[in-house]
Amino acid sequence: MADELPFALDQGFDRLYGLEVTDAGDGAMRGTVPVRDQIKQPAGLVHGGIYAAIAESLSTIGTALAVIDDGKTAVGLSNLTSFLRPITEGTINAQARARHRGRTTWVWEVELTDDRGRLCAMTRVTVAIRERVSARAPRAPARTA
Repeated sequence: MADELPFALDQGFDRLYGLEVTDAGDGAMRGTVPVRDQIKQPAGLVHGGIYAAIAESLSTIGTALAVIDDGKTAVGLSNLTSFLRPITEGTINAQARARHRGRTTWVWEVELTDDRGRLCAMTRVTVAIRERVSARAPRAPARTA
């Protein structure tokens, strides 16, 4: 799947915690993260930040795929994650759906489940759409007094 994306997923934070994008479609994304000790909190549960990171990455990637050909990029604007039940082993499975596709923002809902299909966390992510840095006009130098 990652070979089909127009940007690399094999570096940075997504690589660090183990995100694998398994499906990318029009307004729908899926991904998995294997549970291991490095992503758990001291109590043995998957750290809440991992759920939020998965949701934001899938939402941002999904938005970016839709706007990249227009010279745009996508960046996370807000992320609200509710934790319903812990995951301690197996795989975190995520399914993201675009619920609003605006000109400057998209809103996604992401469900995160365990290997038994139980809902463990839900996230709403708002993604901002911006001009790609390379597509922007150069900034004027700062004025000094």
